[in-house]
Amino acid sequence: MTAPISLGLNLLLGIAGGIAVGGGLIALFVLLDIVPRLAQLTSSYHRVHWYEGALVGGSLLGTVSDFWNWKIGAGPLIELGIGLFDGIFVGMLAAALTEVLNVLPILAKRLNMTRYLFGLFMAMVTGKVAGSLFDWFVYLR
Repeated sequence: MTAPISLGLNLLLGIAGGIAVGGGLIALFVLLDIVPRLAQLTSSYHRVHWYEGALVGGSLLGTVSDFWNWKIGAGPLIELGIGLFDGIFVGMLAAALTEVLNVLPILAKRLNMTRYLFGLFMAMVTGKVAGSLFDWFVYLR
């Protein structure tokens, strides 16, 4: 196969796969009403279109950056900021999913741990932080 055809085919398949995965993620957000709930929690109903645009733009940018294997050669402060924003996104997504699905109250009720709900939550947060630190400092070395 010639180089331009191979490049075109890779480009087409990569973007199509990214759109499929990104579309599925956005469909999940829409199905679970995460964007309206986030707007309600932050009292920013007038910014819902910004949230939706950020989701679509982030999916597209993530697909393109993964496909072309982009690297950011920035200093540690910029990388720290990007990591902070990534952590905020993952934390807000996890909090929104658990709130929408009522996971914690159901889990606490099933395990007879209603009195220990705060401790259960803190154990989950501590485990997430410890797992992330292990991944960053031990596993990736």
